Amino acid sequence: MEQFFFWSLAAGLLLAATAAVTLRNPVSNAVALVAALVFQAALFVTLEATFLAAVQVIVYAGAVMVLFLFVIMLLDVKAEARRPIPWSKVLAVLAGGTAVVVGVPRLVAAFPAAREPLHWSAKAAPFGARELGTLLFSSYAPLFLTTGVLLLVATIGVVVLCRRDPES
Repeated sequence: MEQFFFWSLAAGLLLAATAAVTLRNPVSNAVALVAALVFQAALFVTLEATFLAAVQVIVYAGAVMVLFLFVIMLLDVKAEARRPIPWSKVLAVLAGGTAVVVGVPRLVAAFPAAREPLHWSAKAAPFGARELGTLLFSSYAPLFLTTGVLLLVATIGVVVLCRRDPES
C-alpha cells in the first residue's frame, strides 16, 4: 500500500512539475508549481518526515509562492502569452539541465557523508529541527549551499527575463 501511495504521488509530482515548465500562462505555471510543492510535501509524509513536509508547505508553497505571484503581477500576462518561444534560450536551458544532471552525482560523490541515508523511522533516535539543522550544516553543508546558489541563479534569471527592453 505504501508503494502505491509513493508511486501515485511521484507521478502527480512529475505531472505538476512538467506543467509548471511547459504551460504558457504564468499564473498557470505558479498554480502548477504549488501543486508540485504539495505533492513533494506529501512524499515527505510518506517517508515519515513530517517536519520537512510542514516546512515545505509553509515556506515554499506559502511564502515563496507569494513572492512569485508578486513577480507575475508585475508582468503583462497577455503580452507574455503572445510572445514567441526563444529556442536559443530553450537550448541553453537544456544544456544547463544536462550539466546539472551530470554534475550533481559528481558533487555528491565528492562528499562521502552525503551518501549515507537519513533514517526517519520511529525506531531511530528522536529527530527534530535541531538535529536536522546540525545535519544540514555539517555533513550536507555543500549540498545545502548548492541549493542556495541554485535559488540565487533562478532569482537572477527572473530579473533578467522580466527586464523591459528600452527600444520597446
